[in-house]
Amino acid sequence: MRLACDTGGTFTDLVVENGEEIRLFKASTTPDDPVRGVLNALTLAAEHFGEDRTDFLARADMFIHGTTRAINAILTGNTARTAFLTTEGHPDVLVIREGGRIEPFNFTVPYPEPYVPRRLTFEIPERIEATGNIRTPLDEAAALAVIEKLKTLKVEAVAVCFLWSIVNAAHEKRMGELLAEHLPGVPFTLSHALNPTLREYRRASATAIDASLKPLMFDYLDSLTRRLREAGFAGRTLMVTSGGGIMDAEAVARAPIHSINSGPAMAPIAGRFYTDRDFDHAEAIVADTGGTTYDVSLVRDGRIPWTRETWIGQRFRGHMTGFPSVDVKSIGAGGGSIAWVDDGGLLRVGPQSAGSTPGPVAYGKGGTEPTVTDCSIILGYIDPDFFLGGTMVLDREAARKVLKEKIADRLGLSVEEAAASVLTLATEKMVGAIDEITINQGIDPSNAVLIGGGGAAGLNAVAVGRRLGCAGVLIPEAGSVLSAAGALMSDISSDYAQMHYTTSRRFAFDQVNAVLAELEARCKAFAEGPGAGALKVTTEFSVEARYMHQIWEIEVPMGLSRVKDEADLEALKEAFHATHKMIFEITDPDSDIEFVTWRAKVSCKIREGGTGRLPTQEVAAQIDKRPIYFSQTGWTNAQVLRFESMPPNAPVTGPAIIESSFTTVVVDPGTHALRTDGGGLKITF
Repeated sequence: MRLACDTGGTFTDLVVENGEEIRLFKASTTPDDPVRGVLNALTLAAEHFGEDRTDFLARADMFIHGTTRAINAILTGNTARTAFLTTEGHPDVLVIREGGRIEPFNFTVPYPEPYVPRRLTFEIPERIEATGNIRTPLDEAAALAVIEKLKTLKVEAVAVCFLWSIVNAAHEKRMGELLAEHLPGVPFTLSHALNPTLREYRRASATAIDASLKPLMFDYLDSLTRRLREAGFAGRTLMVTSGGGIMDAEAVARAPIHSINSGPAMAPIAGRFYTDRDFDHAEAIVADTGGTTYDVSLVRDGRIPWTRETWIGQRFRGHMTGFPSVDVKSIGAGGGSIAWVDDGGLLRVGPQSAGSTPGPVAYGKGGTEPTVTDCSIILGYIDPDFFLGGTMVLDREAARKVLKEKIADRLGLSVEEAAASVLTLATEKMVGAIDEITINQGIDPSNAVLIGGGGAAGLNAVAVGRRLGCAGVLIPEAGSVLSAAGALMSDISSDYAQMHYTTSRRFAFDQVNAVLAELEARCKAFAEGPGAGALKVTTEFSVEARYMHQIWEIEVPMGLSRVKDEADLEALKEAFHATHKMIFEITDPDSDIEFVTWRAKVSCKIREGGTGRLPTQEVAAQIDKRPIYFSQTGWTNAQVLRFESMPPNAPVTGPAIIESSFTTVVVDPGTHALRTDGGGLKITF
């Protein structure tokens, strides 16, 4: 039995995979102690199976966890007090960054604050040249004096990033030894070990972020694994990574930067599987609608979208992680997004969210602001007596009262008109987010299927799909817990990189092959260690390369593990030209190519196919009729069907409501829905 748990802003999702069956559970997230929310979800699962939680957990051999703990700590400034040690003369790496500006001619915009403030930035006398030669030896006396200052300042973590440590790491390694000896108990990160990349800011930023997360994430993961063990779990605890894979929790605690986009990274993986199964390998727009955010990504040609431009916050004004991650765009639009009227009398939705505490007004937990969920209850989309399968009864009248007072009366609308307007505005925000990853990149969304994931997805997924002109909408059977389901489909994986500069004109065959051999050995060691027992092991090589005199590199899949001769080099050059043309629509085959950083990724498959399926429930498909409200029709009677009991390929014409314990799908008038053979809900227009 395998367990996958995703802690979101509002709910903690749990998927239990037992053989070829899966079961879904949701518990409220507990921000003051997220592990408690995880244990609550496990308690619900144990009760469902009629077992004591200890006995239930004893049957599980794997627990896969995704969490927003790291990203939330960064966004709220609750990371450790971190010092940044850098080469003398270069204290402004985190301030100047890479020089980009959103508004290049607006000089009233101040420089954003560096991730580590200048008062905690220290210069260490040392210098290594780009060739790897030592120009200025490490001044150990000065380094020890800085360490004494760090003790006085009571720093909780240290980031070390010296110039050209990726060519010669001797000074960084010695600095690490001094910190371990003279500042015991304080975690530190060395840039050459964490992120051996050419770009100075990206390496420095990654090092600072990673160090700042170590105390928090170590305590969190230690608490998680310890409390799971105390609760009866004796299996393997794994963490979801930003790169769309899974790693042992201990490995993530040592390099917590990998957990920054832990939750959202899984949705595209699940979306790809469900699209291939139910929509014949179509392009997929994967939308994961939670209580707080709306996360969207695009899957094309079966490829999970990647980006190396991973920013926390606004581009250029936020902080760059320096690591590749699954490319997911997030906006503040979810079930808990708050509706409000601004000073100019315009209706707004989000980005503020009621979260899980206090939550929407209808939850009865102290919420005082109307949310998207409240409006969905008012319009009849959500049955207040069947929320979370009836385990949580909602207060519809309280939601109506607050919406009337704070929105409807101020705008001169009826309560229903106001609620429908909130849903319409939320839909437009979601469409705008999808436009950015499709139309703005020259991609026609009419060729794609919209995957509706997350508990709030079904409320307006059909409206979003129609607005975009998509080929259809798919709500997977595990769509309400899409990210957690994606975790069950993921491979245990790790990435390795090493810089070695060479050019196509004077290609260093021996040195490059030595680098590739070392990367392959590290991949093999991972496969024999954390990946032991995998059904299949795949190692993929790539290189970051550019045309001569270009500034930025692109990542080129190699398709081979060594560059043995001129024929292999020619194949590598052709792969670069093809990748460059795919990205930029131009190529320059007569130019020399610079090869900078060599990479290898090892993936260890632990399960064939996707994941198990929900069992069919033996109850009537149509359970009721109830009035629901649409802007174009007003109140209308709609049939209400139970998702789990719908037979395959039986058409349903809107207006209709298709609900399960964890999601409600609104089938708009004039649209058609059916349950696929695979188990998902397919809606066409």
